[in-house]
Amino acid sequence: MIVVAVLVSAFGAFAYDTDQRLVHEYQQRALAISRTVASEPAVRAAAARYSAANDRPGHGAAHESSTALAATAVRRRAETVRKETGSLFVVVTDDRGIRLAHPDVSQLGKKVSTDPSRALSGHEELALHRAHLGEEVVAKVPVRAPGSDRVVGEANVGVSAAAVRAQAARVLWGGVGWLVAALLLGIGASVLLARRWKRLTLGLEPEELAGLVQEQEAVVHGIGEGVLAVDGHGRVTVANDEVRRLLGTPAEPGTPLDALGLTPRVREVVGAAEGRPVMAGVGKRVLVVSARRVERDGLDLGTLLTVKDRTDVESLTRQLDAVQTMSSALRAQRHEFANRLHVLSGLLHQGHTEQAADYIDTLLGTAGTLPGTGGGDPSAASGAALPGLETVKDPYLSAILSAKAAQARELGVTLLLGGATWVDAPVTARVDVTTVLGNLIDNALDAARDGTRRPPRVEVELMAVESDLHLTVADSGDGVPAGLADTLFEEGVSTKDHASAPGGRGVGLSLIRRIARGRGGDIRLTDPGGPPADPTGPGTGADSAEPFGESDRVTGGAVFVARLPNVVRNPDTTP
Repeated sequence: MIVVAVLVSAFGAFAYDTDQRLVHEYQQRALAISRTVASEPAVRAAAARYSAANDRPGHGAAHESSTALAATAVRRRAETVRKETGSLFVVVTDDRGIRLAHPDVSQLGKKVSTDPSRALSGHEELALHRAHLGEEVVAKVPVRAPGSDRVVGEANVGVSAAAVRAQAARVLWGGVGWLVAALLLGIGASVLLARRWKRLTLGLEPEELAGLVQEQEAVVHGIGEGVLAVDGHGRVTVANDEVRRLLGTPAEPGTPLDALGLTPRVREVVGAAEGRPVMAGVGKRVLVVSARRVERDGLDLGTLLTVKDRTDVESLTRQLDAVQTMSSALRAQRHEFANRLHVLSGLLHQGHTEQAADYIDTLLGTAGTLPGTGGGDPSAASGAALPGLETVKDPYLSAILSAKAAQARELGVTLLLGGATWVDAPVTARVDVTTVLGNLIDNALDAARDGTRRPPRVEVELMAVESDLHLTVADSGDGVPAGLADTLFEEGVSTKDHASAPGGRGVGLSLIRRIARGRGGDIRLTDPGGPPADPTGPGTGADSAEPFGESDRVTGGAVFVARLPNVVRNPDTTP
């Protein structure tokens, strides 16, 4: 119906325009004929003569018979022009509007039926009106006296309006064929468009689409997770406010995916669309992102990305890790003291007081006094667990080092403190420092345990330089593969099996580098290390462990160096 209405309206406008155009065209044609007749010398002379005769009583065209006027040269010339041009009439009048020439002899000597005043005043006129010959398209031109601009009559040429209508009808009938062709084409296009619309809308009606849009707005913008939908051509179709906030991108609908500025980690997740949750860092946020393909009836509708903010959870996790580290250290110290007290209790119950006194002297000589005795080394609680720990005055660093030493012993790895270790003031950013240090030590313990060098060892060195803390962690493992050395700090890159950890691996090093750089520092891999040249040679087998001194440096594996500015309190200032 819409196509028919449009075509009928267009055809009506075309018919009206054709009629107006043809009327104007015939008026211009009549005007040209009128000008020709008015310029004829015989016509000008006759009109001037009859006009002059009108000034004498009883003379002029009005007083002559129609038969006499029919035989004049002006009437013969007018009739010749009318027949040659096919006009309805060619009329010539004097200055009073009395007909000097007319197709109907009976009308000669009579005044014209239409007002001749405009032409007799010296102006041309185009008109469409009804006279005694029917509806006419008329052009009127003033006739001037020979050799003068004085108006002595008018030349009036008319074309039948019926001829104009007939011409218009012929044009319109020619357009009917095009109208039918356009109607058929419009109907065919409408059918194709309807089919395409059904396919694009999955067979849903407009009312159903409106309901879906309302539900989508309510759900997408009402949930607490970020939602980003991308069509099959890689353009954004849906993006809620939460995903814009978490990803830090406008993500307007229609924007190409490549123009969103997503991190490589997030871009990789969208491209893979495996549906597996993966941790990713965006700015200072830690996110869990997941992407999956969306299909319906075998049609690929694109990819849906969901984003969850785990920044606060990760922060609490790091704080909990720090607490658990200290708790582990305290448990280790408690077991250590309990073992010593058990020995003393056994000696005293058996009456071996001298041996008990010697044992106490031994403890005091190697580990300082026990807590509460008021003297000795503050690191006595850990004593032989980690030699050199007395050079670390901060209780948090001391606790995490003690806990990692206990963890290392459980893994069969020896944890050493470097000889240049010296931290004589407490740290301020405890969570950040313990997160960076704990992650580096954990990675080093895994590398040393899984490496081929024996005995497995990890060396940690901490140095406080004014308010900056410098960390160095080296292991005796097989080093970082050459292909990963340049990308080790990128998200998703890891030397371990990704399937062994929920959300994938390759997050820890990226996270602690962001922590360090967020404080104005950095973490670097200064030596990627590598496996021993001869894995079966001396010093590498399981049974080839050799004693080593505390001053021996751990070499062969990877070496990481971190700098954390403004995390150590100046000992000269009051806390």
